[in-house]
Amino acid sequence: MSTANDILTNPELVELGIAAQRHYEAGEPIIVKGADDRHVYLILSGLARVSERIKIDGAKHIQPGICDLGEGAIVGELSLYEAGPRSASVIAIEPCDVLVFDAVLLSEYLDNHPEQGYLFLKGLFAVLNARLRHADRRFGSLLAWGLKAHGLDQHL
Repeated sequence: MSTANDILTNPELVELGIAAQRHYEAGEPIIVKGADDRHVYLILSGLARVSERIKIDGAKHIQPGICDLGEGAIVGELSLYEAGPRSASVIAIEPCDVLVFDAVLLSEYLDNHPEQGYLFLKGLFAVLNARLRHADRRFGSLLAWGLKAHGLDQHL
């Protein structure tokens, strides 16, 4: 059975102009928060960090790493479904080779190849499910930390 990554690494997608391979050096942005592009990315090699610029205490900002992604990770997948500004940045933290997909063309391809489209979406839902579970755990930990930091331990 094909996985989402098997489908994305099909050489036909490059031949059809749906995908192109790109190299990013360490420190180079792959996705910039707020950008309004429609691309999906598959990391072929290397390591990238998802980060968010957060405003604290008026004019201060921090940019914490949300998670690190390596070989086989799919990012930017929400652009398959809607246009809109990127919600976070993704920066190469070591040299990365990435397949960059035109999300509109990829969506059309998957519509025209329904068996591959189904398998791709099934795999993508597994990725999104794992990310949601991770986010839930992280949110719970941050909430508990915040309550404790403000002396509200009795609510734990």
